[in-house]
Amino acid sequence: MSGPGQAETPEAGHGESRAFYLIDGQRLRAPRIEPGLYIVSTPIGNLRDITLRALATLAAADVIACEDTRVTRVLTRHYGIDTELFAYHEHNADRQRPKLLAALASGKVVALVSDAGTPLVSDPGFRLVGDVLAAGHRVVPIPGASALLTALVAAALPTDTFLFAGFLPNRTVGRKKRLAALADVPGTLIFYESPHRTADSLADMAETLGGDRPAVVARELTKTFETVRRGTLASLAEAFGSEPSPKGEIVILIGPPIDAEPDADEVDTLLARLLESHPLKEAASLAATATGLPKRDLYQRALELKAEAAEAEDDEDGADPDADDDGAA
Repeated sequence: MSGPGQAETPEAGHGESRAFYLIDGQRLRAPRIEPGLYIVSTPIGNLRDITLRALATLAAADVIACEDTRVTRVLTRHYGIDTELFAYHEHNADRQRPKLLAALASGKVVALVSDAGTPLVSDPGFRLVGDVLAAGHRVVPIPGASALLTALVAAALPTDTFLFAGFLPNRTVGRKKRLAALADVPGTLIFYESPHRTADSLADMAETLGGDRPAVVARELTKTFETVRRGTLASLAEAFGSEPSPKGEIVILIGPPIDAEPDADEVDTLLARLLESHPLKEAASLAATATGLPKRDLYQRALELKAEAAEAEDDEDGADPDADDDGAA
């Protein structure tokens, strides 16, 4: 037998009382929605971050599939929603998934939520979505809060390209291997991390990716003790390594690789080699692509190298062929 709010099966009918929700004490009726699986984003901390559409969907659903019924019940009680809760998480997914599919097949409305944020991000929900689509049912996203996006917009790191890499392996060897594979990604890297591994992860990141890369550690986003600490990987690793383990949810963000400016001698060598087989303008263009340096500067330097080479050739041609090594006639 299931406990309060924990249905053995999501087959419970849709009662009229479930079609209401509360906002600041005002009772609102939720509209009827078509059968299907609704992927509903929930707050990552502040309960007021939920959307009106999400509240209406949760109230109108026949069942809410959630990771932890105790966590989701805090949200539903706050908004006066009494839809049946159905435990669905990585440890029971294989057993519970067929029940959710059966509910959908009978024309039910199923809402899927995670403990916080957007479902399917670092949780097993994607398998359910795949099976639901394969069975021919509707899947409807209800967007909302997401810890990775919340951290990204507050980080002051590049946002045009980013990669969410989820949780890193627990052990140092696996963690460093994974980090090395991501080292050259030309965008901001975003990780979730547990509080007690944060210091170790930052140390491995500094060692593997370079201590001078800009980074951010965001903690308890949208909550009372929200903190966003910015610095380099080296400075953050040192700081967290000397402090007690932080509390709460952690998001670590790392800026893109820092392009080191090529050494002047290396640039001259590249230009000289290109000038052997390409016109000056083309050689400068190819060198600009290879080094990332301004084409105008490389063109000017190529002119100088050509002039130096011509001058050296003239000096060699003007040398006295009868003179010996010590200059005697």
